[in-house]
Amino acid sequence: MRWLLFAFGLVIGILGCLWFLQGTGLVTIQPILCVAECEAIEGPAPGWAVAGALSVAVGLAAIWLALRRH
Repeated sequence: MRWLLFAFGLVIGILGCLWFLQGTGLVTIQPILCVAECEAIEGPAPGWAVAGALSVAVGLAAIWLALRRH
């Protein structure tokens, strides 16, 4: 069960890092699949930066709990 918690924390942490970097405007990624005229979001988006930071915190907490010895 610990490996599942570790994997969850790792995935959430990596996604959180990506969301934080996109939210701060340090990383821009072009849309992969669009139905209409899609454009990349330009400039910082504070909501995504906050969501990313919270996701990183949750991911690190999950990894810490998975690796903690009883």
